[in-house]
Amino acid sequence: MEERTEIKDLGEFGLIDYLTRNIEIQNASTVLGVGDDAAVIDHFGKQTVISTDMLVEGIHFDLMYTPLKHLGYKSVVVNLSDIYAMNATPTQITVSIAFSNKVSLEALSEFYEGIYAACEKYGVDLIGGDTSNSQKGFIISVTAIGEVTPDQFVKRSTAQKGDLLCVTGDLGAAYLGLTLLEREKKIFLENPAVKPDLEDQTYIIGRQLKPEARKDIVEFLQEQEIVPTAMMDVSDGLSSEILHIAKQSNLGVVLYEEKIPIAQESKEMALKFSLDPTACALSGGEDYELLFTMKQQDYDKIVLNEQISVIGYMTDIAEGAHIHTKGGNKFKLVAQGWNAFKQ
Repeated sequence: MEERTEIKDLGEFGLIDYLTRNIEIQNASTVLGVGDDAAVIDHFGKQTVISTDMLVEGIHFDLMYTPLKHLGYKSVVVNLSDIYAMNATPTQITVSIAFSNKVSLEALSEFYEGIYAACEKYGVDLIGGDTSNSQKGFIISVTAIGEVTPDQFVKRSTAQKGDLLCVTGDLGAAYLGLTLLEREKKIFLENPAVKPDLEDQTYIIGRQLKPEARKDIVEFLQEQEIVPTAMMDVSDGLSSEILHIAKQSNLGVVLYEEKIPIAQESKEMALKFSLDPTACALSGGEDYELLFTMKQQDYDKIVLNEQISVIGYMTDIAEGAHIHTKGGNKFKLVAQGWNAFKQ
C-alpha cells in the first residue's frame, strides 16, 4: 500500500516549505518569490498583464479520471493561455488551493509536480499563493502575471471591418475527450468490474487532460511583426468567442464551416458518438487555441504556418454574425452551437 502522510502533521507553513522547497527562479523580473509576506516583481519598463482562473472539483474537473499531475499542469496552462491571448509573455504565477482532509501530502506532491512541469515548459516562476482547508472538494485558484511591450497588448474589442478571422490548431478535440471519459466513468459506476476502454484515443484525451497554451503562435506573430487587431483564447467554444469579438468590436462576421480546423481523430470520434464534428468545434470549449483577427495585408506572412487557419472575416455590424455551411446554406451564428442555429 502506498505511503500516506497527513497534511495536519506538517501544518500550513511546513506544507508551503515542503511544496516550494525546490523552486528555481527563471525570470529576471522576479525580484523576490516565495517565502516573504509578498512577492516582488519588476518588469523593467514593460506593461504588466494579470489574469486569474478558479477550478472547482465537480464543476471544472473530476478526480475519477483526472490524474493530479495533469490537473496541476492544466491549472497553470489555462491561465497562461489568457496571458498569451493578450499578446503578452507570462512570467509569474501564484497558486492557491483549498482541500479536505481526504487529500494526502503525496497527492498534493503529485499535483505540484504538474504545476512545476508547466512552469518549466513555459518559463514562468511560482512566486506565492495560499493553502486552506475545504469542507469538501478540491479548489484551485491560479493567478498569472505577464509582461508586454507598452501598448502591444491586444484586446477583444479592436477588430476592424475587413479583418481576417483566424484560429490556431484544431477544435473540438477537448470536448470529445471529455465525452469519452464521461462515458467510461458512467460504465464504471454501473459496473466497476468493467475495465475502462479509452479506445487508444490519446490525442483527444490528451487535449482534455493536458492542454497546451499557444506560446509558439505568439512568438511566431512577434517574429513576423504581426500585431493581431483583436485576440482571445478559445475556452468556451468557437462560436461564443467569435461573438465576443464581434460584439465588443461592434462588427458583424462571416464564418466558413469548411475552414474550421478539426483533427481527423476528432471527426472519427464525433461520428462514433453520433455528434456533428462542427458542433463539437463550435460549442465544445477547453481547446485553449487562439482566435484572432488581423489585417488582410498580413495574410502572406501567416500562410506558411500550418497551425493558423483563416476561417472568415469581419463585416459591418448591420450584416450580423453568420456561418456559411458546407452545403451552401447561411445560418445565424449563435453561442450554443449547431443545433440551435436558426435562419
